[in-house]
Amino acid sequence: MTEQLENMILEMLRRIRASLDRVEADVGDLKLRTTAIEIQLGQMQIQMGQMQVQGAGVNGRLDRLDERIGRIERRLDLVEG
Repeated sequence: MTEQLENMILEMLRRIRASLDRVEADVGDLKLRTTAIEIQLGQMQIQMGQMQVQGAGVNGRLDRLDERIGRIERRLDLVEG
């Protein structure tokens, strides 16, 4: 009876170990995927930052053009008030 009990316990421990090995492998895969997502997000943030800088440059140019057009309109008396 004792030998049978030991065999059952050993078998249960082997199953637990196999299950734990699968969980460890899954966690490793999740870590890799999470890292890949973090890298992609970082790249997107860099691209968005570059777009904002470019957008600020375009907005600055448009502001200057607006000022110039305003001066031209005032000189030609095209503006009321």
